[in-house]
Amino acid sequence: MQTPKLRKKPKFRNKKVVLNGTTFDSKKEARRYRELQILERAGEISELQMQYAFVLAESVKFSNEPRRKPAVKYVADFVYRVGDKLIVEDVKSEATRKDKYFRLKKHLMMSVHGIEIAEV
Repeated sequence: MQTPKLRKKPKFRNKKVVLNGTTFDSKKEARRYRELQILERAGEISELQMQYAFVLAESVKFSNEPRRKPAVKYVADFVYRVGDKLIVEDVKSEATRKDKYFRLKKHLMMSVHGIEIAEV
């Protein structure tokens, strides 16, 4: 008899939401997407994209490792333009704002790409 697989609880207790066939990591993220869609239809923003990946460090091959290590990436929840300005947004709760990996990637986005992440 096989043991049933246990579902891992989300780290920050968020609940995934499906909106128009797209799965979002939280209700807050889905709500923000609806807001951005309205702004795009109104012509206030343009080129709205979801889950856009930025390379923060290229892949590398260490001499003592058999395979290359993958590139380090930051995946933004939303990227769009207001006029000529590129806006990169990440939907965060109070708990996820303090996450050490997010803080490091936020620092690297500014250092490598000169882009400040807007936390919503």
